[in-house]
Amino acid sequence: MHIGNVHIGTCGFSYDEWKGQFYPADLPAHEMLRYYSLVFSFVELDHTWYRIPSPAQLERMALVTPSDFRISLKVHRSLTHEVDEHWQTHAAEFCNAVSALASTGRLGCVLVQLPYRFSYTPENRKYLANLLATLAEFPLVVEFRNATWYQERVFDALKARNVALVVVDRPDLPGLPPESVIITSDICYYRLHGRNADLWWSGDATSRYEYRYSDQELKDRARLVRAMSRQAKTVFVAFNNHARGNAPANAAFLQSILAEQQA
Repeated sequence: MHIGNVHIGTCGFSYDEWKGQFYPADLPAHEMLRYYSLVFSFVELDHTWYRIPSPAQLERMALVTPSDFRISLKVHRSLTHEVDEHWQTHAAEFCNAVSALASTGRLGCVLVQLPYRFSYTPENRKYLANLLATLAEFPLVVEFRNATWYQERVFDALKARNVALVVVDRPDLPGLPPESVIITSDICYYRLHGRNADLWWSGDATSRYEYRYSDQELKDRARLVRAMSRQAKTVFVAFNNHARGNAPANAAFLQSILAEQQA
């Protein structure tokens, strides 16, 4: 369910370790998204970072969800982390898939998540401008992992393009972006990565995000989300702490807090 203009969900949904915690232990993999969509109104697809999906795959996924369910896609790594001279060809293939999802009415937005090494340089600024222009037919959100991008010139450029700046919850470490709510479009996108400072630089894609938010931390986040909902037309909240089923547990608790406060 969504609460007003707020959609809460997780980064990914197809995790075997969620069986017996979030999913019934005997639930077949092909039933996971349908089950998930009965609890949450939004999911961020991260597998699209590893492999560009086919249009038919996204259409099939959309059709097992309710009409008000929203799906966001993380752009393929060939456009953010492993860019080469063929990036425009990859972008065209990716856009073709996104268009298929958009035709179902389920597209939330497209997430451009950039690596820490992508710092604020003239070359990177030019590339990002070209990438955003290539993807401009879709609702876009950008997540910077490097704090050098947090300056008024960048915010103004995002506003001019109607591209949202992702709000990040992350460990308090030097060089990472501040947790600042800076609204640059009619979307506010909030990604919660956990606060696992010890493994942020040395961990892998699982251990880096292995963190369970406490009830108090989520109550604090609920106040922040409510503030976002007053400033943006649509708010997406994506929990990325997927290890051990922490993401759906935390997402469900935050959802319950906001639902109680709305009642």
